Amino acid sequence: MLRLNDIKWSVPGENETDTNEILKGVSLEVPDGELTVITGPNGGGKTSLAKLIAGLDTPDSGSIQLDDADITDWDMTKRAKSGICFAFQQPVKFKGLTVRDLIELAAGEKCDWGTICDLLGGVGLCADEYIDRTVDSSLSGGESKRIEIATVLARKDAKVIIFDEPEAGIDLWSFNNLIDVFKKLKDEHGAALLVISHQERILEIADNIVVVADGKVRTSGSTDSVLPELMVNEKSARCPRRKDIRSEA
Repeated sequence: MLRLNDIKWSVPGENETDTNEILKGVSLEVPDGELTVITGPNGGGKTSLAKLIAGLDTPDSGSIQLDDADITDWDMTKRAKSGICFAFQQPVKFKGLTVRDLIELAAGEKCDWGTICDLLGGVGLCADEYIDRTVDSSLSGGESKRIEIATVLARKDAKVIIFDEPEAGIDLWSFNNLIDVFKKLKDEHGAALLVISHQERILEIADNIVVVADGKVRTSGSTDSVLPELMVNEKSARCPRRKDIRSEA
């Protein structure tokens, strides 16, 4: 179980004495074995929240707990070793590392061909074609995203898995496969799964939805109770080209 208690975080303003409040007292829980989706309008603080959980930034006040441990002051490395996995909105490129190298780093051990084949196959990639490819700019956005997800699947010790807008920059096939991966993670892995997303299809498979707006939790609860209200607001906002929940919820 991941718990956030009254998290506040700000960044410097234009003047040295000014600050911009990004998160204004966020409290929420991410239960083990369930998919929790954080959604809400752009600029509301969702990605900032994910980075604070992963340890990329430190909150100004409040606490972050993983099971019975207070991890608020832990650095990113210690959090990763404790079982917190973070998948970036834009996967990081690693010049000189192959796909095999990256998967084995994530797994923490050498992996045989069959294991890597299963991991890559689970995200729709052929091991013969990708196992020795370098994880660099030669990969497309969809390929990079799938490989990053494969590294997450390789983490047997994962307690919390965070995806920041995983649908960004990927093709339709990759997105459909991503939905299947989330279902598998939720049903089989047992970790606390946290996804930052606007996508309706991801929201539909969630167990819980948290709406973050203007640095605060505007509403939260089961998908059955929160999603209908979001969809009503989306229709009111008249966003005809994509099924995103970007309007004020």
